[in-house]
Amino acid sequence: MTEQTEQNNWLQEEAKELNTQTEFDGEKLPALKFEEGKIISFNVDFSEPFKKWDDITNNTKKAIIPVTKSGEKMILWLNVKNPLYSDLVVKGSNGQTSFKVLQTGNQQNTKYNIVTD
Repeated sequence: MTEQTEQNNWLQEEAKELNTQTEFDGEKLPALKFEEGKIISFNVDFSEPFKKWDDITNNTKKAIIPVTKSGEKMILWLNVKNPLYSDLVVKGSNGQTSFKVLQTGNQQNTKYNIVTD
């Protein structure tokens, strides 16, 4: 086997893996979007463990969180390393399902804060 053939085989296998990684087989729902300076209210469905998705483009793992906003079922895609993710998990384990979140900043400076009444 030549070096070029070995490289092509590796690349073909990697391409197959990429195709399987980027497919999402969950229910197709609109994504919950936050707006800077605006409080967004939603309920989280904690009845099942969150599905995870490996975002190979950004080298991150995202939780696919089922939410309801104003009666509409949606999905919150959230990096598992985002502090909001751990806040939701901890508060959810204590029985909280309703959340109000305020986004401050944008792009790299984006922060999400849970608003308490």
